[in-house]
Amino acid sequence: MTRILWVEDQSHWIDRFKPVLEATDFGVEPTQVTTFKFAEAACQHIRATDAPPDVALLDAHMGGNSHAGLQVSRALQKRWPEVPVLYLSEHAGTDIEQQAFEQNGTLDFIAKHQRNVEAVLCWRIRAVLRQRQHQQPAIGTVTPLHPADTLRSGALSIDTRTWEVFWRGTRLMNPTNARRPLAPTPRKILRFLVEAAPSPLSTRQIVDKLDADPERFSYANYRQHIRTLRRAFDQAEGEPNAFSERCRQGEGIVTFGDEESYCWRPYD
Repeated sequence: MTRILWVEDQSHWIDRFKPVLEATDFGVEPTQVTTFKFAEAACQHIRATDAPPDVALLDAHMGGNSHAGLQVSRALQKRWPEVPVLYLSEHAGTDIEQQAFEQNGTLDFIAKHQRNVEAVLCWRIRAVLRQRQHQQPAIGTVTPLHPADTLRSGALSIDTRTWEVFWRGTRLMNPTNARRPLAPTPRKILRFLVEAAPSPLSTRQIVDKLDADPERFSYANYRQHIRTLRRAFDQAEGEPNAFSERCRQGEGIVTFGDEESYCWRPYD
């Protein structure tokens, strides 16, 4: 599935473009378009969900606020810096476009009123997704890591620039879809655990490090991310439950259930 997150405050644009996007094959069918009409609602969704979009499509000026699109872009960059951002706006050629490109992650600024805009929108999105796919290493390949940007612990390596995680040289992938990388939140949690080792990190400490909403992020959320991590390690091991079993024996990601905490204990 190709996931597009779209923030647009005017219904007629959504009515015009959403059916076109959903009917287009961007390489991984089907296409799911999630729309928000308010920047604040989009930012809340970005902070709450663990499923990053494949591409974000933003209006620039919304609800009388010329910085609304930039607000969403900043939230995306903070949570998922690898997600490409495209603007679809009536303000092409203005200082709003200049500000958008001065932010990291903005790859295109498409004018809504140009000729054949539906086709332009689709081929620009397709080009961005193709470029992103080429930048990702193939499944199972070993990616060279620069020593200065690498956090190592036993057989674990973390690229501190991209937060990518490698176990015995194999990149950790999404345990429910091996064609996609592991989601950012469990990757970040693992890095925090490795940096804190041998001390454990409680749920409250993880909330602070993730800059998450303490009213929404509970021990159940923490436990679910740990479960995802362990399954990703199992997948990289190529042997069902191999890593999870080591965790039960006190190595890898170890639970401190009474304190709602987890700890990283390395092994080779």
